[in-house]
Amino acid sequence: MDQKDRLNALGVALNNEMREREFYLKNAKRTKNPLGQRMFQQIGDEELEHYERLKQLHQKWEKQERWPETVPLKVKETIVKDILVEFLKKVDQSAKGERGDSDDLEAIRIALDFEAKGAKYYAELRDQVSDPKEKQFFDLLAKIENEHYLSLKDTEEYLVDPASWYRRAEHHTLDGA
Repeated sequence: MDQKDRLNALGVALNNEMREREFYLKNAKRTKNPLGQRMFQQIGDEELEHYERLKQLHQKWEKQERWPETVPLKVKETIVKDILVEFLKKVDQSAKGERGDSDDLEAIRIALDFEAKGAKYYAELRDQVSDPKEKQFFDLLAKIENEHYLSLKDTEEYLVDPASWYRRAEHHTLDGA
């Protein structure tokens, strides 16, 4: 992958991150489900951070025509996986049967597709570059997108079948005693 292709790939990533952020914020406002609101808001905030870091990288790379040495190549680790757990610790036990509505599930399923494609895209970028800093940066983004995917998958399961989700999450088993 040459410099121009890599710069173009960053441009694609920038567009994707902003489009995803807008989607998440729109759904955070739309849903009446408090879990959905927190999940969508958090992922939207994380997508903004990715966008800002990619934008800095893109601008400096464009000027210098090489991978910049001065762009911080770290982004915060995602906390999305903790949102469902924290939310459920606080939720009233009587709300265990509450399901998401069809709009919530549709939004989660669209988001799952975004995140799966994002993880794959960043992993492909990682695998096509040789600079260790580039590899590390794109690997981190791929892992974060994958964490978003797994957290959304868990949320989807909770919204579809809260009782089964609780049984699995609480690790209940039948021991025959």
